[in-house]
Amino acid sequence: MYENLILILDATLRVSTPLILAALAGLFSERSGIVNIALEGKMLSAAFAAAAAASVTGSVWLGLLAGIGISVSLSLLHGFATITHRGDQIVSGVAINMLAVGLTVTLGRFWFGLGGQTPALSDSERFTSITLPGADAIADVPVIGLLYSELISGHNILVYLALAMVPTVWWIVFRTRFGLRLRAAGENPHAVDTAGISVAWIRYRALICAGILCGIAGAYLSTAHSAGFVANMSAGKGFIALAALIFGKWRPVPVLFGCLLFGFLDAVAIRLQGIELPVVGVIPVQAIEVLPYILTVLLLAGFIGRAVGPKSIGVPYVKTR
Repeated sequence: MYENLILILDATLRVSTPLILAALAGLFSERSGIVNIALEGKMLSAAFAAAAAASVTGSVWLGLLAGIGISVSLSLLHGFATITHRGDQIVSGVAINMLAVGLTVTLGRFWFGLGGQTPALSDSERFTSITLPGADAIADVPVIGLLYSELISGHNILVYLALAMVPTVWWIVFRTRFGLRLRAAGENPHAVDTAGISVAWIRYRALICAGILCGIAGAYLSTAHSAGFVANMSAGKGFIALAALIFGKWRPVPVLFGCLLFGFLDAVAIRLQGIELPVVGVIPVQAIEVLPYILTVLLLAGFIGRAVGPKSIGVPYVKTR
């Protein structure tokens, strides 16, 4: 029983990593007043760019940079449409998502001829697991050995980076001058403008931060969690990250717990596949796979209590004379 729990928690961390990164990306942009439903498209594009670059160059780090680069580029495109030209933020996000879905498959077929996939990546082209000091030595020690060697050790560097980003984002948003201006731009952009600070520049920087985090999340999907890119591999994770962001009420630590909740449910669903339960019998795989999305709908339907976002979120700012 204890071993099964550790294995489920271990899987929870791996499954939650892209959700944590994407939700923190959404926190940056939405705290500044920009609705970012394009998280899904940015993750998917970054996953393709990272796998393609890693496959061609043989370097996973160049793949990571490529993923971040394409994600930041899409963020700037989103900003150009919604900040510079004050376009509808929802429409712009949907357009980016649609562009990512079509373009990744098209480019994949054109470049690699594998039906939209990239070639399988070797270990040197992926982020592989890291064994922490002493993990092997205490692996057989009761309780502590399994906890340290299986749950704490054995993850790739992007998993540890995602967990480290939670306190980092909290410090940036709530303890720095940039974070204060970021939150003010989402709550009262007119006050920010009156103080002589560019609302547009703050929001662009927020979108750049979001692009970097989304790029890492996408690279994780194709070069760490998997060994290459497959069509639509983000599988709605960007929207689940948005649900976790609302669940956490736009605060980093509650957002982390929201992502872990989704990841835990997904990990449990994977473990339940093929297991025959008393009375119920064998649960259909399709029913298990849909559980995270059912939870998303339930949370967004109001089961988390009232979640009030930044007051000026989704409202294009028009500079007053």
